[in-house]
Amino acid sequence: MKKEIKLDIYTDGACSGNPGKGGWSFVVTNGTEKLKSFSGGESSTTNNRMELTAIVEALKYVEKIKEKNEKQKLYVRIFSDSSYCVNALNQRWIKKWLNNNWTTSKGTPVLNKDLWLEINKFDKLIDFQLIKVKGHSGNIYNEECDKLAKEAIPN
Repeated sequence: MKKEIKLDIYTDGACSGNPGKGGWSFVVTNGTEKLKSFSGGESSTTNNRMELTAIVEALKYVEKIKEKNEKQKLYVRIFSDSSYCVNALNQRWIKKWLNNNWTTSKGTPVLNKDLWLEINKFDKLIDFQLIKVKGHSGNIYNEECDKLAKEAIPN
């Protein structure tokens, strides 16, 4: 039995119009080969919302893996080409938003609060690292996520 599980997960969101119809996707790898991919879409959304949804759905997947393998150490790296998502998580914007009653530094309501609350919940349950990857730069899994997210946009 393996003592640890290492997963690299690539996420992406896409939107046809912003706001408009959108899609999200994530690809799960063990660092060297693809294991699975998932995608979905919404009829009325924004690109940032789809980027966040991809991360939330990836974390839901990781939670299931963790439950099935509770005795094993789980290492997860999530890759996103969204500066908005990566910066918000890595710079702990959620703590600031919580302290400011879910308003931004400009005093406007935080968008996508429901998704940020889900990510905040997972941040306490799952040990993961969020890493910025440059979009459309030849990274095979980022490119696949982009393709899958666009294909998931409803007609």
